[in-house]
Amino acid sequence: MMIAKVTGSLVSTEKVGSIVGHKLMMVEPFRLDPQDRKSLVSTGRSLVAVDTVGAGEGEIVLITQGSSARLTPETKNLPVDTVIIGIIDSVHVAQACVYDKKGQEARGEG
Repeated sequence: MMIAKVTGSLVSTEKVGSIVGHKLMMVEPFRLDPQDRKSLVSTGRSLVAVDTVGAGEGEIVLITQGSSARLTPETKNLPVDTVIIGIIDSVHVAQACVYDKKGQEARGEG
């Protein structure tokens, strides 16, 4: 599992029939800032993820990839590689809060 930020949505009118009706979102994986370990920063990558929890743009989410992405009831047997499986409220590392949904502490927009 990884932490990511929802950066947008994706519309595809032509796609394989098994994913019709599934919401596709652009997500950007985040990591702990290696400089101060007190915040989350972007990894600089972008991925397309199937949203199974109703996440919105700007939210920090929990994603899973690979074969694990096909283990949710919503994505079983679908040709997907990345799935949003949770919306994160807060992240604590070494007794410090590095992200809080109320305070919007994640950074690294690009």
